[in-house]
Amino acid sequence: MISIFTAPKPFTNPHIAIIQRNAIRSWKAIGADVILVGDEEGIAEAARDLDVRHEPCVVHNTYGTPKIDSIFELGRKAATGDLLAYINADIILLPDFTEAAESVAAQQSEFLIIGQRWDLDVKNELDFTSGWSDRLKAEVQNRARRHPRGGSDYFLFPRSIFTMIPAFAIGRAGWDNWMIYEARRQKWKVIDGSTDINIIHQDHDYSHLPDGKPHYRLPETFENIEMAGGKRAIFTLDDCDYRLENDRLERLPLTWRKFWREVEILPLVSWHSRPLGEVFFAIFHPVKAYHEWRTKTAVSANR
Repeated sequence: MISIFTAPKPFTNPHIAIIQRNAIRSWKAIGADVILVGDEEGIAEAARDLDVRHEPCVVHNTYGTPKIDSIFELGRKAATGDLLAYINADIILLPDFTEAAESVAAQQSEFLIIGQRWDLDVKNELDFTSGWSDRLKAEVQNRARRHPRGGSDYFLFPRSIFTMIPAFAIGRAGWDNWMIYEARRQKWKVIDGSTDINIIHQDHDYSHLPDGKPHYRLPETFENIEMAGGKRAIFTLDDCDYRLENDRLERLPLTWRKFWREVEILPLVSWHSRPLGEVFFAIFHPVKAYHEWRTKTAVSANR
């Protein structure tokens, strides 16, 4: 069994409430064990109405934002499955999620599966009666847009790994990139499941964030990045080393771009040396490294 845990947004915004309920219903429809983490308004009621478990005692940072380490600890303790998945609460899953998980788990003991999403405009509650997955697949084919490769909206892994997580702020940039970075450092297979796993992100605005700003402009994002180990720890889907295609797990082809990226991150993932990681970054990206140095110098001078 897969145990899915998530930290939903407050259910006070009617549209956010609808898409989160859609997501949770889809997780139940594929047979997952579901845990909602947090004490935001409306979570307890949603857990009761949807007949899923609720872990309210999450730890917050000084901004009042739930912390990732606390969310993962609560989710892990409550989980009954051998496989765990943290999934953003606006993501609809299809049955191919569990099929892919079972396929990889039969082949590997330590892994992280991540992947791209489809963006879809969803305004109403969805029908999860017979034929629901086929209806959603048709919607994806007709109306959805493929989201650019960046971080990930889901993280699927065996419960034996990711036992230690930094105290990142949920819903801010950086922590999802760290998950990829850390898995590569630990030599766990990092698998791009985008071909076999179709996840659907339901479009929404940023009204739930302070001042309605995108998360990457908030102070907590910069704190997350610092906590992760700096900008060099910002790994993306392109830093996967394996892919899942037609239930087959295979190493990603070593294109020239992939080869040089692997050389660039070698000090980080193999030697565990951040100073050498900075040196290699400067060699591969001298202009970016220079501008970063100028920025840091200017900030230090103004303190």
